Amino acid sequence: MKLNRDSLALYAVTDRHWTQNKSLYEQVKESLEGGVTMVQLREKNISEEDFKKEALELKKLCSSYKVPFVINDNVLLAKETDADGVHIGQSDMELIKARQLLGKDKIIGVSAQTLEEALEAQENGADYLGVGAVFNTSTKDDAIYVSPESLKEICSKVKIPVVAIGGINQQNLSLLKKSGIAGAAIISAIFSAPDIKEACSNLLKKIKEVI
Repeated sequence: MKLNRDSLALYAVTDRHWTQNKSLYEQVKESLEGGVTMVQLREKNISEEDFKKEALELKKLCSSYKVPFVINDNVLLAKETDADGVHIGQSDMELIKARQLLGKDKIIGVSAQTLEEALEAQENGADYLGVGAVFNTSTKDDAIYVSPESLKEICSKVKIPVVAIGGINQQNLSLLKKSGIAGAAIISAIFSAPDIKEACSNLLKKIKEVI
């Protein structure tokens, strides 16, 4: 599935921490029903076998909603499961190697905290950037804060779309207005919500006002 800028508007990043009495599959389905435009599967503490099984199930689910599905960090698994792409950080498999492995048609997103990192990722063939943390976040202990000024500068200097990430919720989304972002990657404001479908619907409306 090809990436377009609209696909990045409401970008859901999974977090098993919030599943409680639901399965991750059920939560992702509810988020898609609410209007999520892209899904990233992020897993840190499950076996490779379980990760693969989950990736295949969620890929099929996202495909039925015509929503791109990418895997966090694990380039080899993204290739093995024929996911739409992968999102990698600065310390994961370098972008050039990932592109060689996945081919030119797959989506590759790259995390960036500085303009230098953003320009390098663009130069090496990234399809989009994930920039943050733009706000305080409880889902990543080692998150580096990116100021509103830095976010705006990155958006203005790169030609590929930028997704803001880190602590974004219904209340602070409006602070990202005029930053130049294509969308917001959201974790807890989606998956910790009592009604995920409604939360996503409200977030999407707010994001459309911002971008």
